Amino acid sequence: MPPDTPSTAFDLQARIAQLFVYPIKSCAGVAVQDVMLTETGLDLDRTWMLVDRAGEFVSQRALPRMALIQPRLRHNDIILRAPGMLALHLQIDTVEAACKVRVWDDAVQAFDMGDLAAQWFSTFLAPESAAHAPWPYRLVRFDPDQQRLSNLTWTGGVEAPNQFSDGYPMLVTSTASLDGLNQRLQAAGKPSVGMQRFRPNIVLQGLGEHDEDRLTDLHITTSEGAVVLRPVKPCPRCPIPNIDPQTATSTPDVGDMLQTYRQDARLQGAVTFGMNAILVQGQDQQLRVGQSVQSNFRFD
Repeated sequence: MPPDTPSTAFDLQARIAQLFVYPIKSCAGVAVQDVMLTETGLDLDRTWMLVDRAGEFVSQRALPRMALIQPRLRHNDIILRAPGMLALHLQIDTVEAACKVRVWDDAVQAFDMGDLAAQWFSTFLAPESAAHAPWPYRLVRFDPDQQRLSNLTWTGGVEAPNQFSDGYPMLVTSTASLDGLNQRLQAAGKPSVGMQRFRPNIVLQGLGEHDEDRLTDLHITTSEGAVVLRPVKPCPRCPIPNIDPQTATSTPDVGDMLQTYRQDARLQGAVTFGMNAILVQGQDQQLRVGQSVQSNFRFD
C-alpha cells in the first residue's frame, strides 16, 4: 500500500492511550509512559527469550506460569520478580556465551545469559527438575548483528527487522476493540478481561471497534520529528489471551467469544485481534502516551 503524504486530509485522529514493552518474550509486559523507537520496534521489546535444552523457544502456550514473571526496567539493569522467588538482577548490556536458538522457523544467533539466570527461571518454571545442571530452561539475548526480517509479502517488500517477536516489530490495538469484547463477555455472563492478555505494544484511543484493522499509515508527530508506522497484517491469536496474567490460569472464555465474531477471511478464518505494524519512519524518536495519531481508512 502506498504511504500517506503530508497533504492527506486524514480520516481520523486518535491518541496513544498505553505503551507496553515485553523485555522477555512471553513474560509479563512493562507499561511505560515513553519509549524510543528502534528499527526492531520499541526499545528492549522481546530482546530476551527463554529456550529449552534444545535451544527452542518456550512460551506461555506450554508454560503459562511465565505470565507471572514480572520484569522491571532501570537504566542499566532489568529486575525480574516471580512469586516465591528472590529478585534476579541482570545487567542490560551483559552477555555471556554465543549460541544458536530457534524462534518459530528461524534459527538465529543469540547470547546465553549465564547459569544464574538459567537456574532462576528453571527453579520457578520446573522446580522438580531444577536442582542440578543442566537446567531445563536458559535465558538468551538477541544478537543485534543478526538480521531477522518480517514476512516480505505482508510488508510489501519493506525490510522490517525483529528481535524475538513472533514475526513483526509492533502490535497495535485499540481501547474500543477491548471494550467490544468485554461487552460481549459480560452479556454472556463472563468476566471482563484486561488489555494485557493481548500483549500489544501500542494501544490507541479514539478509534471505532477494530478500526485498526483497516487503517493505512499511522502518523505521529513527536518533538524530534515525524513517525510513520504501517499496519501490515492482522494478528492471529493463539491460546495466550485465555490465560489470566494475574493467576496464570486458563479458561476458554476469551477465545470462544472471539471465535463468534473475529474470524478473519484474510487469514483463512483465523481469529484475529490487533494489527502487526512496522516502522517506516522515525527510528530513534520517542513515542509517548498522549501523542496524537492520524490515519486514513484503507479501502481494498
